[in-house]
Order: sequence, then structure tokens, then C-alpha cells
Amino acid sequence: MLKGLAITPPVVGRVSIGRMVERNGKRLPEKDDQFTLTSQVQNREGWVLHPLDEELRKDAGGKLRAIPVRMLFNDPALNLRADYSMFDRTTGRPLCVGNGETCRRAGSDGIESLPCPSPDACSFAMGDCKPYARLNVVIGDEDAMGTFVLRTTSYNTIRTLTARLNYFNAVSGGLLACMPLTLKLRGKSTAMSFRTAIYYVDLVVRAGMTLEEAITHAGRLDESRREAGFIQVALDEAARKGFAAGGFEELAEDSPSVAEEFYPEMDQMQQAETPHATTSNLHSRLEQKVERLGGVAVG
Repeated sequence: MLKGLAITPPVVGRVSIGRMVERNGKRLPEKDDQFTLTSQVQNREGWVLHPLDEELRKDAGGKLRAIPVRMLFNDPALNLRADYSMFDRTTGRPLCVGNGETCRRAGSDGIESLPCPSPDACSFAMGDCKPYARLNVVIGDEDAMGTFVLRTTSYNTIRTLTARLNYFNAVSGGLLACMPLTLKLRGKSTAMSFRTAIYYVDLVVRAGMTLEEAITHAGRLDESRREAGFIQVALDEAARKGFAAGGFEELAEDSPSVAEEFYPEMDQMQQAETPHATTSNLHSRLEQKVERLGGVAVG
């Protein structure tokens, strides 16, 4: 295995909420109230839709607000990796990744291990560090190991998905990878959102099933897999070693997407050189803070 290169789950597509649009020559995120499944290919109009997007959208009657999924691993932390992350705003490359106790920071001498005081108390980040999570899910039956990745900086999404994954793993007796689940888009209003809806991602059992029925299904699937020679424990361990092999999960080729998705305010702040620029920038920053609390990455 190559040292310094994180081996991550194979990705065949992306799950996002919203899309990037071009305004006044700048690419900016546009909010949406539904999921979009894309491939990993972009053209001039943006990300190319994955064939499953149309298929699931027809089943849903147009608005895609629920996606049937299953997890690839039993260990919740392998399916959802959440960190405090700081990226270079220009290149999108990771500079520092931590968990509130320790961090890995890129420097002139390579990657260092240092204490992590969390974003609010970090003098190095100066406000540029925020929660960042990647959730890998399997959608459809075409590729048993191919996943779609959902990237998010939303506190609500990270907290909800972390709880759900751990709870489902617990009640199923460690059979999380066999549970029939659904990604569900939920809306909520807060004082910070000025009573407008903000959206976050939840995880529930498959539609039409009770929790008990989902657990029974998981037990039967696990049994049939074992009979076929499928070793879930070995798969989890292989993934654990793969993640540990690299300092950072993101590759250099992912950097432009990270910069575009999580630092769009740089373009916004550079746009206006008018008497109203300060007010516009403050409004934009407030909107971005609301997005971090309740939204997921778009693009």
C-alpha cells in the first residue's frame, strides 16, 4: 500500500443539495429543497446528472427528497468521517484536520501532529476552520462496492447522521451494513434563518418498514452473506487501514471542488466595489453561517 495516500471507498457519484450557477461571471451556490445525484464528470453547465437521478426522481414524483441507501461498513465512523477542517481558500487543499483534541497540520516539513483546541479557540485557523464530513452510501444494486459521497459542513446534518448511524448499529447488533435505510431531507426554521427553511440530511429506515422489520431484514441479509463467504469484518478492517494510510483524505484533484463548494464567499466578496459592498458582504456571511448550521455542500 502506498504510504501517504489515503485509500478511500470507490466513488461513482455525488449526493448534493442544490447546484452551482453562474452570475456576473462568478460561480455561486444556489439553494434547493431536494437531492441531486450527479456523476463525477463536469461540463460547462456543471456536474452531469447520474442516471440514477432520473430513475429515483420518477419514483418520487419529481422532487427527490428521499434516497434508499445502505451503508458499506458496519463501523459508523468508516461510513461518516467528520473532522474540524481548514482548507487553503485558493487551492482547496487541506491545511489542518483535527477532532478537538489532536490535529494533523501541513507545514514546510510535512504533516505534523499537534493539539487541536477546536475552531473557536484556534489561533492558526482564525475563523477559517469548520466541521466537514463525508458520508459514503451505496445506492442501487449495480455496484456493491461503489459509493456516492455526500459532503457537508452542516452541524445539523453531521450531528443527526452521527447519532442515527450509531443508533442503527447498536439496535441491529452491529449489522449496520445490512440495514435497509433511506437518506431523507428535512427542513427546519430557526431565529438565525429568519424563519425561512434550512435543510439538513437525516437517515431513517426504508419506507414501508418498521424498525423491527428492518432489523429482521438485516439479520437475514447478514446470514445469506455469510453463507456466500462475504466477510464484513475483513472489509471494515481493510477500510480502516486504508483511511489510516494517508495524512488527509482529499486528493489534489478534489481541491477545486472543495474550494468552490465551501469557500464561495471569496468570489462574492471580490464582486462588489460599490458603497453597498460592506452591507452585502455582511449579509452574505450571515447567510453562509446559516448554511453551515443547516445545509450541506452544493455543487
